[in-house]
Amino acid sequence: MAMKVKTFDPELINELIKNCRSKEDIFGENGLIKSLVKSVVERALESELTDHLGYDKYDPAGKNSGNSRNGAAKKTLKGEHGEVEIDVPRDRAGSFEPELIQKHQTRFDGFDEKILSLYARGMSTRDIQAQLQDLYGTDISPTLISNVTEAVMDEVKGWQSRTLDAVYPIVYMDALVVKIKENKQVINKAIYLVLGINMEGQKELLGMWVSQNEGSKFWMSVLTELKNRGVQDIFIACVDGLSGFPEAIEVVFPRTTVQLCIVHIIRTSLRYVSYKDRKGIAKDLKTIYQALTVEEAELALQAFAEKWDRHYPSISKTWSERWANIIPFFAYPPEIRRVIYTTNAIESLNMTLRKVTKNKRLFPSDEAAFKQLYLSLQQIMKKWTMPIHNWGCALNRFSIEFPDRMPIRTF
Repeated sequence: MAMKVKTFDPELINELIKNCRSKEDIFGENGLIKSLVKSVVERALESELTDHLGYDKYDPAGKNSGNSRNGAAKKTLKGEHGEVEIDVPRDRAGSFEPELIQKHQTRFDGFDEKILSLYARGMSTRDIQAQLQDLYGTDISPTLISNVTEAVMDEVKGWQSRTLDAVYPIVYMDALVVKIKENKQVINKAIYLVLGINMEGQKELLGMWVSQNEGSKFWMSVLTELKNRGVQDIFIACVDGLSGFPEAIEVVFPRTTVQLCIVHIIRTSLRYVSYKDRKGIAKDLKTIYQALTVEEAELALQAFAEKWDRHYPSISKTWSERWANIIPFFAYPPEIRRVIYTTNAIESLNMTLRKVTKNKRLFPSDEAAFKQLYLSLQQIMKKWTMPIHNWGCALNRFSIEFPDRMPIRTF
């Protein structure tokens, strides 16, 4: 239930705004809003000090109590209303530590979140400075922005090492390429993402890894990390032809089926086809991947080769070479085929991340790339509230296909 917003006496509001004649009188540098913020915060701090000392201001009970008020220290806070200078009360013993405005705090609660939200959208430090100046009339140093975003790295490390579920029915793997500065050179590095579908059908990003080169050794380290974090079984892994992955998963998760993304291999097949032939080839490829059985698909591939090999021999060759990782989904009914047919679930995620990173010409380090992508992912993952389509049907089929591997459900 939403919390009811507190309303104020209309007569009090009228009294407050009676001398306001313009927008500047309310929201300006010396306007009503800033004055209210200053007054309310200072009054709250005085109340905190009263609780700390145990007696009200000017109360005789404070005489010879061992501690007393000792003036105030000025502090400037940045926030949504610009910079506000407040007086923070002190005590003679120096033991008063206010909760509302803590020691060394220079920004109102929530202001850091504003900076992180802008950073997550791919904005540069200079853009963030300009945006906050325009919105709130406050100057933010590059160092402050860097410190705020740098503090996120501890959160990133905790997220990357968190405990995972024991079983993920489906896992998608893909990568996006970013430019990162290393040893005074700008090089392309791949950020690998592993997206899991848990037993409730919810999408869950299991982690991010950065590597200049992929292969079985790299994927072995990723999969071993997932296992160390609690993953015991993966039913089906959907990939875009990642190098070395099938060999690695065979070692770490030997019971997992590796399914090549059909959409990916179709795109690869059509890449060098002339425009006039694209429609015909796409139609004939459909007879392969929409076949009801493996045997029917093999006959369709043979028919395709006989028809098109004279002009495009590489297409049937590509499908034949990858056949072992193309055909697994033929063993499953439509409910499961629909969710393993394509890696669109993770490709759409990567597409969103590319929109964010396009404003970054390059990242100064691997850590900077991680920080940017993690913050962006937090915004994206907030929208992952519903299970994937037809998940109930797929889960029922999984319970039939993998009865001994389904986790015991507790209700």
